Amino acid sequence: MTYCLLLLSVVAVTAAVPVPRVLTRAKWPEREPVVALWVWQCLVATVLLCCLTALALGAAAVFGTVRAQLFAPAPPAVTAAYDLSAASPWTTVLTVLLASGAAWTTAMLGRELVEARRRRARAREHLRDRAPDLPSGLPEGRGPLLVLEEEYPDAWWMPGSPPQLIVTTGALQRLTDHQLDAVLTHERGHARARHDWLLHLSTALATGFPRVPLFAHFCEQTHRLVELSADDTASRRCGHLTTALALIELNQHRGVLSCASSHRLLGERVDRLLEPPPRLDRRHRALTTAAAALVPFVPLLITFAPGLTALP
Repeated sequence: MTYCLLLLSVVAVTAAVPVPRVLTRAKWPEREPVVALWVWQCLVATVLLCCLTALALGAAAVFGTVRAQLFAPAPPAVTAAYDLSAASPWTTVLTVLLASGAAWTTAMLGRELVEARRRRARAREHLRDRAPDLPSGLPEGRGPLLVLEEEYPDAWWMPGSPPQLIVTTGALQRLTDHQLDAVLTHERGHARARHDWLLHLSTALATGFPRVPLFAHFCEQTHRLVELSADDTASRRCGHLTTALALIELNQHRGVLSCASSHRLLGERVDRLLEPPPRLDRRHRALTTAAAALVPFVPLLITFAPGLTALP
Protein backbone atom coordinates (compact mmCIF):
# COMPACT_ATOMS: atom_id res chain seq x y z
CA MET A 1 0.00 0.00 0.00
CA THR A 2 2.89 2.37 0.72
CA TYR A 3 4.09 2.07 -2.86
CA CYS A 4 0.59 2.75 -4.17
CA LEU A 5 0.28 5.92 -2.13
CA LEU A 6 3.72 7.09 -3.23
CA LEU A 7 2.96 6.45 -6.90
CA LEU A 8 -0.39 8.19 -6.61
CA SER A 9 1.32 11.19 -5.00
CA VAL A 10 3.91 11.35 -7.79
CA VAL A 11 1.24 11.18 -10.50
CA ALA A 12 -0.89 13.84 -8.78
CA VAL A 13 2.04 16.24 -8.30
CA THR A 14 3.20 15.74 -11.90
CA ALA A 15 -0.27 16.41 -13.29
CA ALA A 16 -0.81 19.38 -10.97
CA VAL A 17 2.47 21.30 -11.34
CA PRO A 18 4.76 20.79 -14.38
CA VAL A 19 2.28 19.53 -16.99
CA PRO A 20 -0.11 22.55 -16.79
CA ARG A 21 2.81 24.97 -17.15
CA VAL A 22 3.98 23.17 -20.28
CA LEU A 23 0.45 23.09 -21.69
CA THR A 24 -0.07 26.82 -21.21
CA ARG A 25 3.04 27.51 -23.33
CA ALA A 26 1.90 25.25 -26.17
CA LYS A 27 0.53 26.76 -29.39
CA TRP A 28 -1.75 23.94 -30.52
CA PRO A 29 -4.61 24.67 -28.02
CA GLU A 30 -5.33 27.84 -29.98
CA ARG A 31 -5.84 25.71 -33.09
CA GLU A 32 -7.92 23.04 -31.36
CA PRO A 33 -9.71 24.58 -28.36
CA VAL A 34 -12.15 21.66 -28.01
CA VAL A 35 -9.31 19.13 -27.78
CA ALA A 36 -7.48 21.43 -25.37
CA LEU A 37 -10.54 21.64 -23.12
CA TRP A 38 -10.70 17.85 -23.13
CA VAL A 39 -6.99 17.61 -22.16
CA TRP A 40 -7.46 20.05 -19.28
CA GLN A 41 -10.46 18.11 -18.00
CA CYS A 42 -8.49 14.86 -18.16
CA LEU A 43 -5.66 16.42 -16.13
CA VAL A 44 -8.08 17.63 -13.49
CA ALA A 45 -9.79 14.22 -13.42
CA THR A 46 -6.38 12.55 -12.96
CA VAL A 47 -5.53 14.67 -9.92
CA LEU A 48 -8.96 14.20 -8.38
CA LEU A 49 -8.87 10.43 -8.96
CA CYS A 50 -5.40 10.23 -7.40
CA CYS A 51 -6.67 12.00 -4.31
CA LEU A 52 -9.84 9.92 -4.08
CA THR A 53 -8.10 6.57 -4.51
CA ALA A 54 -5.38 7.55 -2.05
CA LEU A 55 -8.09 8.60 0.39
CA ALA A 56 -9.85 5.24 -0.03
CA LEU A 57 -6.65 3.26 0.54
CA GLY A 58 -5.59 5.39 3.49
CA ALA A 59 -9.00 5.17 5.13
CA ALA A 60 -9.01 1.38 4.62
CA ALA A 61 -5.62 1.13 6.32
CA VAL A 62 -6.51 3.40 9.25
CA PHE A 63 -10.11 2.43 9.91
CA GLY A 64 -11.09 -1.22 10.19
CA THR A 65 -14.74 -0.50 9.39
CA VAL A 66 -13.81 1.09 6.08
CA ARG A 67 -11.46 -1.79 5.29
CA ALA A 68 -14.16 -4.35 5.99
CA GLN A 69 -16.64 -2.60 3.72
CA LEU A 70 -14.20 -1.75 0.93
CA PHE A 71 -12.57 -5.19 0.70
CA ALA A 72 -15.60 -7.30 1.61
CA PRO A 73 -15.99 -8.87 -1.87
CA ALA A 74 -12.23 -9.41 -2.33
CA PRO A 75 -10.45 -12.70 -1.57
CA PRO A 76 -8.08 -12.77 1.45
CA ALA A 77 -5.06 -12.82 -0.87
CA VAL A 78 -6.08 -9.45 -2.33
CA THR A 79 -6.44 -7.87 1.10
CA ALA A 80 -3.05 -9.26 2.11
CA ALA A 81 -1.44 -7.85 -1.05
CA TYR A 82 -2.32 -4.31 0.02
CA ASP A 83 -0.74 -4.87 3.48
CA LEU A 84 -3.39 -2.69 5.13
CA SER A 85 -2.59 -3.84 8.65
CA ALA A 86 0.78 -2.06 8.64
CA ALA A 87 -0.46 1.54 8.53
CA SER A 88 2.29 4.02 9.35
CA PRO A 89 1.64 7.35 11.15
CA TRP A 90 2.14 9.31 7.95
CA THR A 91 -0.67 7.31 6.38
CA THR A 92 -3.02 8.62 9.06
CA VAL A 93 -1.85 12.18 8.49
CA LEU A 94 -2.25 11.81 4.71
CA THR A 95 -5.73 10.35 5.12
CA VAL A 96 -6.83 13.24 7.33
CA LEU A 97 -5.41 15.79 4.87
CA LEU A 98 -7.10 14.12 1.91
CA ALA A 99 -10.41 13.91 3.76
CA SER A 100 -10.17 17.61 4.60
CA GLY A 101 -9.35 18.39 0.97
CA ALA A 102 -12.33 16.37 -0.24
CA ALA A 103 -14.65 18.15 2.17
CA TRP A 104 -13.25 21.55 1.16
CA THR A 105 -13.63 20.74 -2.55
CA THR A 106 -17.23 19.69 -2.03
CA ALA A 107 -17.91 22.89 -0.09
CA MET A 108 -16.36 25.05 -2.83
CA LEU A 109 -18.38 23.32 -5.54
CA GLY A 110 -21.56 23.69 -3.52
CA ARG A 111 -20.90 27.36 -2.85
CA GLU A 112 -20.19 28.06 -6.52
CA LEU A 113 -23.41 26.36 -7.60
CA VAL A 114 -25.48 28.19 -4.98
CA GLU A 115 -23.95 31.55 -5.89
CA ALA A 116 -24.46 30.89 -9.60
CA ARG A 117 -28.09 30.08 -8.98
CA ARG A 118 -28.53 33.28 -6.99
CA ARG A 119 -26.85 35.33 -9.71
CA ARG A 120 -29.11 33.81 -12.34
CA ALA A 121 -32.18 34.49 -10.21
CA ARG A 122 -31.20 38.14 -9.77
CA ALA A 123 -30.40 38.47 -13.47
CA ARG A 124 -33.73 36.93 -14.47
CA GLU A 125 -35.58 39.30 -12.14
CA HIS A 126 -33.69 42.24 -13.64
CA LEU A 127 -34.47 41.05 -17.16
CA ARG A 128 -38.13 40.57 -16.28
CA ASP A 129 -38.28 44.24 -15.28
CA ARG A 130 -36.47 45.41 -18.42
CA ALA A 131 -38.33 43.20 -20.91
CA PRO A 132 -40.85 45.18 -22.99
CA ASP A 133 -44.54 44.48 -22.51
CA LEU A 134 -46.04 42.32 -25.24
CA PRO A 135 -49.56 42.63 -26.62
CA SER A 136 -52.24 40.70 -24.80
CA GLY A 137 -52.64 37.12 -25.88
CA LEU A 138 -48.92 36.62 -26.57
CA PRO A 139 -46.46 34.83 -24.25
CA GLU A 140 -44.50 37.08 -21.91
CA GLY A 141 -41.07 36.60 -23.44
CA ARG A 142 -40.09 33.54 -21.45
CA GLY A 143 -39.02 31.56 -24.50
CA PRO A 144 -35.48 30.87 -25.68
CA LEU A 145 -35.07 34.37 -27.19
CA LEU A 146 -35.68 37.63 -25.34
CA VAL A 147 -35.21 41.08 -26.89
CA LEU A 148 -34.38 43.97 -24.54
CA GLU A 149 -34.78 47.65 -25.34
CA GLU A 150 -31.19 48.82 -24.90
CA GLU A 151 -29.14 51.17 -27.09
CA TYR A 152 -25.88 49.31 -26.51
CA PRO A 153 -25.43 46.22 -28.69
CA ASP A 154 -25.11 43.05 -26.69
CA ALA A 155 -26.12 39.41 -26.71
CA TRP A 156 -25.58 36.65 -24.18
CA TRP A 157 -26.85 33.27 -23.14
CA MET A 158 -28.28 32.75 -19.68
CA PRO A 159 -28.22 29.11 -18.55
CA GLY A 160 -30.88 27.76 -16.29
CA SER A 161 -34.34 26.29 -16.55
CA PRO A 162 -35.38 27.26 -19.11
CA PRO A 163 -32.21 28.57 -20.77
CA GLN A 164 -32.63 31.90 -22.48
CA LEU A 165 -30.87 33.86 -25.21
CA ILE A 166 -30.94 37.65 -24.72
CA VAL A 167 -30.37 40.20 -27.48
CA THR A 168 -30.63 43.98 -27.19
CA THR A 169 -32.31 46.20 -29.73
CA GLY A 170 -28.95 47.94 -30.19
CA ALA A 171 -27.51 44.68 -31.49
CA LEU A 172 -30.45 44.20 -33.84
CA GLN A 173 -29.91 47.70 -35.26
CA ARG A 174 -26.14 47.55 -35.54
CA LEU A 175 -25.60 44.01 -36.84
CA THR A 176 -26.45 42.68 -40.26
CA ASP A 177 -28.52 39.53 -40.57
CA HIS A 178 -25.43 37.37 -41.14
CA GLN A 179 -23.56 38.98 -38.25
CA LEU A 180 -26.54 38.50 -35.93
CA ASP A 181 -26.69 34.85 -37.01
CA ALA A 182 -23.00 34.49 -36.11
CA VAL A 183 -23.55 36.02 -32.65
CA LEU A 184 -26.53 33.79 -31.93
CA THR A 185 -24.66 30.72 -33.16
CA HIS A 186 -21.75 31.63 -30.87
CA GLU A 187 -24.04 31.83 -27.85
CA ARG A 188 -25.87 28.63 -28.79
CA GLY A 189 -22.46 26.93 -29.03
CA HIS A 190 -21.88 27.78 -25.36
CA ALA A 191 -25.26 26.36 -24.42
CA ARG A 192 -24.95 23.21 -26.52
CA ALA A 193 -21.54 22.36 -25.03
CA ARG A 194 -22.71 23.18 -21.47
CA HIS A 195 -19.78 25.50 -20.95
CA ASP A 196 -21.46 26.97 -17.87
CA TRP A 197 -20.86 23.76 -15.89
CA LEU A 198 -17.22 23.71 -16.96
CA LEU A 199 -16.79 27.33 -15.88
CA HIS A 200 -18.40 26.63 -12.51
CA LEU A 201 -16.07 23.68 -11.91
CA SER A 202 -12.92 25.58 -12.86
CA THR A 203 -13.91 28.60 -10.79
CA ALA A 204 -14.68 26.50 -7.72
CA LEU A 205 -11.36 24.61 -7.90
CA ALA A 206 -9.35 27.80 -8.47
CA THR A 207 -11.13 29.53 -5.57
CA GLY A 208 -10.66 26.62 -3.20
CA PHE A 209 -7.04 25.85 -4.16
CA PRO A 210 -5.52 29.07 -5.56
CA ARG A 211 -1.93 27.88 -5.02
CA VAL A 212 -2.32 24.71 -7.08
CA PRO A 213 -1.00 25.56 -10.58
CA LEU A 214 -3.31 23.09 -12.32
CA PHE A 215 -6.51 24.58 -10.92
CA ALA A 216 -5.37 28.19 -11.46
CA HIS A 217 -4.39 27.51 -15.08
CA PHE A 218 -7.50 25.39 -15.61
CA CYS A 219 -9.74 28.31 -14.65
CA GLU A 220 -7.82 30.80 -16.77
CA GLN A 221 -7.60 28.57 -19.83
CA THR A 222 -11.21 27.42 -19.58
CA HIS A 223 -12.53 30.99 -19.78
CA ARG A 224 -10.33 31.50 -22.84
CA LEU A 225 -10.89 28.21 -24.64
CA VAL A 226 -14.68 28.17 -24.34
CA GLU A 227 -14.77 31.48 -26.22
CA LEU A 228 -12.45 30.17 -28.93
CA SER A 229 -14.56 27.02 -29.21
CA ALA A 230 -17.77 29.04 -29.60
CA ASP A 231 -16.03 31.28 -32.16
CA ASP A 232 -15.17 28.17 -34.19
CA THR A 233 -18.80 27.04 -34.02
CA ALA A 234 -19.97 30.40 -35.36
CA SER A 235 -17.26 30.65 -38.02
CA ARG A 236 -18.03 27.20 -39.41
CA ARG A 237 -21.63 28.27 -39.96
CA CYS A 238 -21.28 31.92 -40.89
CA GLY A 239 -17.66 32.37 -41.94
CA HIS A 240 -14.57 33.73 -40.19
CA LEU A 241 -14.89 37.28 -41.52
CA THR A 242 -18.56 37.61 -40.60
CA THR A 243 -17.91 36.36 -37.06
CA ALA A 244 -14.95 38.73 -36.62
CA LEU A 245 -16.99 41.71 -37.85
CA ALA A 246 -19.81 40.77 -35.49
CA LEU A 247 -17.40 40.77 -32.54
CA ILE A 248 -16.05 44.16 -33.57
CA GLU A 249 -19.52 45.67 -33.97
CA LEU A 250 -20.65 44.37 -30.59
CA ASN A 251 -17.63 45.58 -28.65
CA GLN A 252 -16.07 48.60 -30.33
CA HIS A 253 -18.17 51.06 -28.27
CA ARG A 254 -16.56 49.63 -25.10
CA GLY A 255 -13.04 50.43 -26.30
CA VAL A 256 -11.91 46.87 -25.67
CA LEU A 257 -10.22 46.62 -29.09
CA SER A 258 -7.70 49.38 -28.36
CA CYS A 259 -4.07 48.54 -27.64
CA ALA A 260 -4.35 49.96 -24.10
CA SER A 261 -7.34 47.80 -23.23
CA SER A 262 -7.08 45.12 -20.56
CA HIS A 263 -9.51 42.91 -22.51
CA ARG A 264 -6.77 41.37 -24.64
CA LEU A 265 -8.71 38.18 -25.25
CA LEU A 266 -11.18 39.89 -27.56
CA GLY A 267 -8.39 41.27 -29.72
CA GLU A 268 -6.81 37.84 -29.88
CA ARG A 269 -10.14 36.32 -30.90
CA VAL A 270 -10.58 38.83 -33.72
CA ASP A 271 -7.01 38.28 -34.97
CA ARG A 272 -7.54 34.53 -34.82
CA LEU A 273 -10.73 34.76 -36.88
CA LEU A 274 -9.14 37.06 -39.46
CA GLU A 275 -6.07 34.81 -39.75
CA PRO A 276 -7.23 31.28 -38.86
CA PRO A 277 -4.33 29.14 -37.56
CA PRO A 278 -3.66 25.80 -39.29
CA ARG A 279 -5.65 23.02 -37.69
CA LEU A 280 -4.29 19.68 -36.54
CA ASP A 281 -4.71 16.79 -38.91
CA ARG A 282 -7.16 14.05 -37.99
CA ARG A 283 -4.48 11.59 -36.90
CA HIS A 284 -2.80 14.08 -34.56
CA ARG A 285 -6.16 15.13 -33.13
CA ALA A 286 -7.23 11.52 -32.56
CA LEU A 287 -3.92 10.60 -30.90
CA THR A 288 -4.06 13.63 -28.61
CA THR A 289 -7.64 12.90 -27.59
CA ALA A 290 -6.95 9.20 -27.00
CA ALA A 291 -3.83 9.90 -24.94
CA ALA A 292 -5.68 12.45 -22.80
CA ALA A 293 -8.54 10.01 -22.26
CA LEU A 294 -6.16 7.29 -21.05
CA VAL A 295 -4.41 9.51 -18.48
CA PRO A 296 -7.21 9.39 -15.84
CA PHE A 297 -6.94 5.59 -15.85
CA VAL A 298 -3.39 5.76 -14.44
CA PRO A 299 -4.56 6.25 -10.80
CA LEU A 300 -6.97 3.33 -11.17
CA LEU A 301 -4.25 1.05 -12.58
CA ILE A 302 -1.93 1.96 -9.71
CA THR A 303 -4.66 1.32 -7.16
CA PHE A 304 -5.77 -2.03 -8.55
CA ALA A 305 -2.26 -3.34 -9.32
CA PRO A 306 -1.73 -5.16 -5.99
CA GLY A 307 -5.16 -6.79 -6.18
CA LEU A 308 -4.64 -7.90 -9.80
CA THR A 309 -1.26 -9.45 -9.07
CA ALA A 310 -2.68 -11.32 -6.06
CA LEU A 311 -5.44 -13.00 -8.06
CA PRO A 312 -4.74 -16.66 -8.97
